[in-house]
Amino acid sequence: MIPQKVENILLKVQKPGRYVGGELNSVIKDKNKVDLRYAFCFPDTYEIGMSHLGMKILYSLVNEREDAWCERVFAPWVDMEEQMRENNIPLYALESGDPVKDFDMIGFTLQYELSFSNVLNMLDLAQVPLYSKDRESLTPLVVAGGPCVCNAEPIADFIDVIMLGEGEETTNELLDLLKEHKQKGSSKLEFLCEVAKIDGFYVPSLYDVEYNDDNTIKSVTPKHTAPQKAVKRVVKDLDKAFYPKAFIVPSIEIVHDRVTAEIFRGCIRGCRFCQAGFIYRPIREKSADVVESQSKCLCETSGYDEISLCSLSTSDYTQIEPLLDKLLSWTIDDKINVALPSLRVDNFSDELMQKLTAVRRAGLTFAPEAGTQRLRDAINKNVTEEEVMTTVTKAFNGGWTGVKLYFMLGLPTETLDDVAGIAELGQKVVNAFYSNPDRPKGKGVTVNISASSFVPKPFTPFQWEPQDTMEQLEEKQKHLRESVTTKKINISTHLTPTSFLEGVFARGDRRLSKVMELAWKKGCRFDGWDDQFDFSKWTEAFEECGIDPSFYANRRRSFDEILPWDHLDYGVSKKFLIKENEKAHRSETTQNCREKCAGCGANKLNGGECHAMC
Repeated sequence: MIPQKVENILLKVQKPGRYVGGELNSVIKDKNKVDLRYAFCFPDTYEIGMSHLGMKILYSLVNEREDAWCERVFAPWVDMEEQMRENNIPLYALESGDPVKDFDMIGFTLQYELSFSNVLNMLDLAQVPLYSKDRESLTPLVVAGGPCVCNAEPIADFIDVIMLGEGEETTNELLDLLKEHKQKGSSKLEFLCEVAKIDGFYVPSLYDVEYNDDNTIKSVTPKHTAPQKAVKRVVKDLDKAFYPKAFIVPSIEIVHDRVTAEIFRGCIRGCRFCQAGFIYRPIREKSADVVESQSKCLCETSGYDEISLCSLSTSDYTQIEPLLDKLLSWTIDDKINVALPSLRVDNFSDELMQKLTAVRRAGLTFAPEAGTQRLRDAINKNVTEEEVMTTVTKAFNGGWTGVKLYFMLGLPTETLDDVAGIAELGQKVVNAFYSNPDRPKGKGVTVNISASSFVPKPFTPFQWEPQDTMEQLEEKQKHLRESVTTKKINISTHLTPTSFLEGVFARGDRRLSKVMELAWKKGCRFDGWDDQFDFSKWTEAFEECGIDPSFYANRRRSFDEILPWDHLDYGVSKKFLIKENEKAHRSETTQNCREKCAGCGANKLNGGECHAMC
């Protein structure tokens, strides 16, 4: 039930459906009959947060407990924030309408570095002190998880506990411990010292960081009960892992409004730019029977007419064709579409294409990533131009009249010839359509090329590489557009200042917290949105704090430099990453995990098991 004050302002904001709750399958409990209240915060809009699979899983996981109630909280858009501040309405949870500050635990999922300023803004709207050191009582405990916490240092001063790895393993354990210490009347420090002993948790306040005169890190020293390295946790058996029986059906249209069926975690490919491909190792698959059963249950409980098979590389799932057979046995009659994002161009079979068109033809997206073979080898994409052309020809033979191709600009070792190669490859795709005698008559082709800016990320072989400067990226974007000679190709690129700031926070350290606080005070929020991002405010904040952002984004690190995330263990060894970096500079590839184990080391997190060879 939303507060009366909120009802009074809803007519003054766009999309009031973001703020009212009451959706089908949302969970309502009696707050007087639970011991723990958990505010699960997504630091972006309702439409984006409601599309996120991790939030759906953990929301249902916590609400399975009789002693806990998990509620959702999203970042209010700027018009709603203005009304909330004018009317002294604190940030509230959608299910109960209660202020977030009254909850026992406030958790943020950090999916994107440019959402960091929203974390500060949401804490302030909730009337909760920003800094961990200023929150003296045990509750509300502020926690964070998600891919960005593999380097949480830029935001570490604001967070009490970082949850490393997969939340199905750590969430209930943290709630159990919090309940125990809340009942005992423990101090916050007593609780944090107990948390730090458990794999899967990192307590930033229990580590002291010293710096050298050249601003690199001199040492990271644990204190009290904190280990030398905090180790991430993984779900060992996906078939037995918790998965929701129902998704909340949103009250307004969201970005991904469908059933999401996770089929496996990790990736066999080892693309050197891809953080997700390394931090989600070891590879673990879910059986086709379990995926099909979960998908059918979710369609029945939510009424959705589309299932999206979710993974980092869907066509690498070993049971993809048996799974599609199982799904199509009932989705065709029920007119439910099955979508396969994240397809590889080197294993897009005729059989797979036929199954994809069984219900309705969705768009096809592939990711060659680089325009020349030399650069594709350097990033270990392991895709040839011949495979790209074979795949798009199959698609055109199957009736498709357009494809989307993903590339990156600014990859290590990239030259302007590599950039021009993107346009050349796009032109060859166009030519393949018109040279196809079986192409749909009377229709033209559209090739949409998305060229994002490469950002080096922690726990990848490129974590030591300099990011291209904004000027270099803008030159490459211009060169790409000038290299296109047909209107059949559409080019989209990213704003270079946002990529630069993402690069700063991706590899930053704790000294950035004061920059973040100052930029937020200047009005920075929703930095991932082009119409809200104000780079001049960030520039002012860096200058006033005496910090050069290029130190974090555009500098090459030596292999022996202490990196801000070196005291975290995500399974993949630094020795392996160095070896892969050196191979990249020789444009040498590494076989995928199914062809030969490269010895990354991540299987230690799963008792020595990895499903890559299954």
